[in-house]
Amino acid sequence: MDGGAPYNPRTVEEVFRDFKGRRAGLIKALTTDVEEFYQQCDPEKENLCLYGFPSEQWEVNLPAEEVPPELPEPALGINFARDGMQEKDWLSLVAVHSDVWLLSVAFYFGARFGFDKTDRKRLFNMINDLPTIFEVVTGTAKKQRSSEPQIKTTKAVQSKDEEEEGGLEEEEEEEHGETLCGACGENYASDEFWICCDICEKWFHGKCVKITPARAEHIKQYKCPSCSNKRIRP
Repeated sequence: MDGGAPYNPRTVEEVFRDFKGRRAGLIKALTTDVEEFYQQCDPEKENLCLYGFPSEQWEVNLPAEEVPPELPEPALGINFARDGMQEKDWLSLVAVHSDVWLLSVAFYFGARFGFDKTDRKRLFNMINDLPTIFEVVTGTAKKQRSSEPQIKTTKAVQSKDEEEEGGLEEEEEEEHGETLCGACGENYASDEFWICCDICEKWFHGKCVKITPARAEHIKQYKCPSCSNKRIRP
């Protein structure tokens, strides 16, 4: 394996950076580089593993020879199941095992360098804010991003800590500043109610699609007028 020079992250931030690099490499193998990955997982070969590296690269290779290995090992023999399953199911299976491996590597570093309860919790929360590889590969990450119902309302709620609320609102406005309403084409505004279609994932002003915040509270899955019309069309 030539994933670069040995790298031993020692802080929560370094471990998380290591996690994100390995995760990006594994996602690349299972999405953009999937044809190459599929070909390398020949069932006629010996037990193979999928490795992700901090450099955002991936590699299919035999497991480490030393016992115990320097790092936890990925799932062994992923190539054997390749031809016995539908490709999407096989990729989903590899994705699940890859998620498990990433967590084991991250918390191996945490144990090795003595992370306390607070550090472990912070590391887990940082990891948990990212979609899993399984969610990315199966497409469920997009569905979760638009939860039920997908409501966007950023009117400030007055609280004792108004300064903190203001900072959060400013970040949110920057993030969605380029969002356009799917009905009128106008930009996102922080003082207006927005809702996202669970089908096409386009955002709409509530007033443009005649949805109020109160009504949205009772909608489990919102379909915009365009998607609703497509469904009933013969």
